Amino acid sequence: MAIRSVSILPRLGVFLFAVGLGWAWASAALAGSEELRYFRIGTGTSSGTYFTVGGLIASAITNPPGSRPCERGGSCGVPGLIAVAQATSGGLENLELLRAGALEAALVQANLAAWAYQGAEVYRNKPPFADLRAVATLYTETVQIVVRANGPVQRIADLKGRKISVGEKGSAFAIDAAMVLGGLGIAGNSFTPVYLRPGASVDELVEGRIDALFVVGGAPFSAVADAASRLPVRLLPITPKEAETLRARRPFLIGAVIAADIYPGVPETATVGVGAQLVVREGLDAELIAGVTRALWHPSTRHALELGFSRGVMTPLPTAQDASSLPLHPGAARAYEDLNTAQ
Repeated sequence: MAIRSVSILPRLGVFLFAVGLGWAWASAALAGSEELRYFRIGTGTSSGTYFTVGGLIASAITNPPGSRPCERGGSCGVPGLIAVAQATSGGLENLELLRAGALEAALVQANLAAWAYQGAEVYRNKPPFADLRAVATLYTETVQIVVRANGPVQRIADLKGRKISVGEKGSAFAIDAAMVLGGLGIAGNSFTPVYLRPGASVDELVEGRIDALFVVGGAPFSAVADAASRLPVRLLPITPKEAETLRARRPFLIGAVIAADIYPGVPETATVGVGAQLVVREGLDAELIAGVTRALWHPSTRHALELGFSRGVMTPLPTAQDASSLPLHPGAARAYEDLNTAQ
């Protein structure tokens, strides 16, 4: 499957990671005294932000045996670590794979992480994920409701009676769509939900078979960028007043703004968002997670993430360590203590 991206850097990061992985296999035989460890990161679909960000993180924290030292222009990741960005259906699957031990880390929305940790909302029929821990809050995922610029839908209220793609059935997108649209008076029985992945939904929007595409992710979101490259689009605003209505019931939502021209010709748009977190299990080695956290905050990593992802909207250090929906992993907490002291 082709990987779509709005920037050359994510592609470059994945390419460099692949090269690094091949080099690791070859060099491991030459550097047998070094421990080789694998670190699987659950991301999302190949057309989504999680996959792009996960690939950049994997590239940044990977440091195969025999790599050139960081200070000499080599890898600044965790010595002996091979990180892999694993495509999944998104946050819900990521949490299940992490709980089962099939991943070492995962990208997930803060609200889903909190619900899993507490055994609440969509996880109310499952035992609490009590050993779930945060490494960092990385950025704000924004609600993006995409319509054709020349179509009749101008505001949220106009979505009544329309066909709206809300992601796959049971997905985090579908849960978020019900939460946001329902909270703004667009109940599930007042529109026709279409259950497709974002990439497939773009074709439906372009061909006029759906009226709107609902996604939650960092901007630019590659599926939305793909739609904007194929026809003029508009993002429906969620006004500050509407945001306060939502926050009254869902306090984890925050007011957000998608900057002008993130997508060609689309003006600045008010919306709401939720934090995107990198999470792990508490039982992972504290020194390993401390190394991963330090690598995330190395200047070269921050530069790559900001250039390759979203025009500099990665969260600053104080926000990253404020993972209020979850306890921090002890290794991450130790790393933040060191990072805060160094500032």
